[in-house]
Amino acid sequence: MTALNRRDLGLFVLRVGTGAVLAAHGSQKLAGWFGGGGIQGTTAAMEAMGFHPPKHSAVAAGIGEAGGGVLLALGLATPAAGAAAAGTMAGAVAVHAPAGFFAMGGGYEYPAFLGFTAAAIGLTGAGRYSLDHVTGHLFDQPWTVALAFAGSALAAAAVVGRRAKDNAAAAGDDEA
Repeated sequence: MTALNRRDLGLFVLRVGTGAVLAAHGSQKLAGWFGGGGIQGTTAAMEAMGFHPPKHSAVAAGIGEAGGGVLLALGLATPAAGAAAAGTMAGAVAVHAPAGFFAMGGGYEYPAFLGFTAAAIGLTGAGRYSLDHVTGHLFDQPWTVALAFAGSALAAAAVVGRRAKDNAAAAGDDEA
């Protein structure tokens, strides 16, 4: 097996594993599978965490995780998939950040790892064993990488920024 084939096989394993974890996590939010709360439960959780509007936030988080995960696992539209998953995980990191780094204490270790991994796959590309390769990289062009990651970064910054602003305003109201 050549180094190139090993690299492509390694990307395949990383992509499928990361994509499956993200897809399962997102399906908890969207469909209530694997013990998740579904849209109704996720909407209530988003509201409690200070995301507004909560239902739109629940749907966006579920689609970012489940959709991004499925696309990563398939290796299809890999830059957009990686960017969507990474942006979604940025929101999760913002929620867990007050608890510190380590997941054992409720920290952001796990969503940060998923986000960085999804971003790295999106930037690197899916490799030879992917639908991107089969389609001649139709959805994996240099411009899609820049557009997907810029869009995801802007959206994540807007959502996290709005949440922080709303939470600060709510804390100010509580003190008054």
